Parts: sequence; structure tokens; C-alpha cells
Amino acid sequence: MTVYIFEFIGTAMLILIGNGIVANVVLKGTKGANAGWTGISLAWGIAVFIGVFISADVSGAHLNPAVTVGLATAGKFGWELVPGYIVAQVLGAMMGNFLVWMTYKKQYDATEDQGALLATFSTAPAIRSPFWNLITEIIGTFALVFGVFYIAGGTVSDEPIKLGALDALPVALLVMGIGFGLGGPTGYAINPARDLGPRIMHAILPLKGKGSSDWNYAWVPVVGPLIGGVLAALAYLLIGV
Repeated sequence: MTVYIFEFIGTAMLILIGNGIVANVVLKGTKGANAGWTGISLAWGIAVFIGVFISADVSGAHLNPAVTVGLATAGKFGWELVPGYIVAQVLGAMMGNFLVWMTYKKQYDATEDQGALLATFSTAPAIRSPFWNLITEIIGTFALVFGVFYIAGGTVSDEPIKLGALDALPVALLVMGIGFGLGGPTGYAINPARDLGPRIMHAILPLKGKGSSDWNYAWVPVVGPLIGGVLAALAYLLIGV
């Protein structure tokens, strides 16, 4: 049970800081409106650092169903733990975005732009093309999970790969690099829990004039990262080093 609790906490912290910067940038009446994409990418890297550092030594700091499924596919994590990890991650993401909403409650009330409101919860493509949006999410998540394999170990063995607290910084830099290099087309979900949990919160929270939660697009940032995670695991096993 402890591992699930720390996956919940780590993911909640990830979303609190990560979507907190998005709220600071796009909502009306904040003091962070000029941070832009650079600020968002930097803050998401910091968010990953915090989430991983807190949870690494207990749960392995997956914080992402794509990482969990990728590790299980590579035989580095027990499949019997996968459902519990994913539930903890989604619930943690929901809690994290609930805290973002509480923090910026007055700014949410003052913001009329429905797209901006949704952006503080879930991702959306810059140019809507589901197939190519899916490809973008697959590639971004492949880069993330493939990198995690080597940051966390890098050898094929009988031992499960597990991130330690000292791995928090390189993983944070990896996510930061993905944001700068690959994040433009879709807003780089690269994490099904990061997108699905907050999107559920957008649907259920009493946001004024919030509009649609864009469920027609919601499958892309869930399916794409899962495919990317599996492909990264298969590539890792194929290389075998």
C-alpha cells in the first residue's frame, strides 16, 4: 500500500507544480503572464524533479502509466502492480489539479477564455490532426521512457529498474528537453495520468463558463504515451545493453 501512496503523492506534486505554472501563465489576473513556453518547460522539469525526489526511494517514482507499462513490458516491474500504480497516478493527478484550482480560484473566476481554462488541466494540439498528434505523443513518450531505462540502470538483468532520488535531476532535465524540443505540436502530455486525471477534474469542478472538456481528443494523450512506452521497452530489450 505504501508504494501506491507515494505514487499518489509524487504524481500530485508533479501536477500541482506543472499545471500550476500553466495556470500562472494563461489565467487572467496572475503575475506570471510573461513566462511563456520557456517558463512552462522549465517548471515542468522542476515538477518532475520534485515528484521523483519525493517518491523515488519508496515507489520507484513512475508517476506515469507509460513508464509503468514500459517497465512491465521490459520485465522490470511486476504486472500485478500495474493496475494499482495507474489508479494511484490518475488519482494523484486529479488531486494535484484540484490544488491548482484552489490556489488560483480567483483567477479562474476572472478568466473567460475557455481554451485557457482547459489548458490549465489538460493538453490540446496546436494543429488538430489526431493521427499526427498521436505520432507526436508516441515519439515524445518514447524519448522519455527510453531515457528512463538508461538513467535508472541501463543493463538487462533480473533486477527491477527503479529510479532513486539521485536520478531525479537527470529525469527532470530529460522532461525539460522534451518540452523544449518536442512539446510544441501537442503540449507534450507524454503521460496518460497527467492528461486524463486533470481532464476529469475539469469536467467535474464548478468552473465558471468552462466549456467542453474536449473528450474527442482525450484518447490521444492516453493511447499515444502508452504506445510510446511499450515501443521504448521493446527497443531497450532489442539493444540489450
